Amino acid sequence: MGQAAKVLQLFKTLHRTRQQVFKNDVRALEAARTKINEEFKSNKSETSPKKIEELIKIGSDVELLLRTSVIQGIHTDHNTLKLVARKDLLVENVPYCDSPTQKQ
Repeated sequence: MGQAAKVLQLFKTLHRTRQQVFKNDVRALEAARTKINEEFKSNKSETSPKKIEELIKIGSDVELLLRTSVIQGIHTDHNTLKLVARKDLLVENVPYCDSPTQKQ
């Protein structure tokens, strides 16, 4: 895949992730849209293949971070937040074992 196609794919992926992560939060959706568009516009004239690959890596890391680490919080009362975790964030948690069994 050429670099231009990778950049376009990353742009679309970031916007899809933004829509999932900030669902129903108009202010966060708009802020994220603006930030994504600004970052891509500010690097639009970049011609160095090495720098473009570096920027693609940074964008991919940001997308992964958004998708796997951001949880939405909604104010319900004066001092209360309701956390809205997406299904892809809910994973089985393996309990920690202080004294592991020894293999024989």
